Amino acid sequence: MALGLKKVLRSGFEDALVRVPEALKTEGFGVLTEIDVTDTLKKKLNVDFRRYRILGACNPPLAHQALQADLEVGLMLPCNVIVYEADDGKAVVAAVDPTQTAAARQNLQVRGVAEVVRAKLEQVLARLE
Repeated sequence: MALGLKKVLRSGFEDALVRVPEALKTEGFGVLTEIDVTDTLKKKLNVDFRRYRILGACNPPLAHQALQADLEVGLMLPCNVIVYEADDGKAVVAAVDPTQTAAARQNLQVRGVAEVVRAKLEQVLARLE
C-alpha cells in the first residue's frame, strides 16, 4: 500500500521548489507551511541530509467540506507534499494520498472529499512534466 503519489522529475530540486507551488495553485491549493528538513536536521542534530522540503498544501473549500464531515480530519490537514533531491540530482515530488487515511476509510463523506483531493493532487503531479 503506497502512502502517497510520487513523480520523479527531469529537473532539479530548486526548479521543483518553484514549480510545485505553481502547480498546486492551478488545482486550488495554497502552501500554508514549508519545512526545510535539511536545515532543521543540521540545526537540531548537526547532521547533513539531502535537500528535502515538506510543503503543507491546503485547498480551503475541500478542507471545509472535510471538516464539516468530521472535525477530527483536521489531524491530517494540511496535505503534505514533499520535494527532495534524489541521489542522481533529480527532484522527487510526492503527495499524501488522502484516500489512505483512517478517516477516509470510516466516513463516506470524508472519503468523497479525499477522492476529489487525490484527483487534484494527481493533476498537480501530471503538470510537473
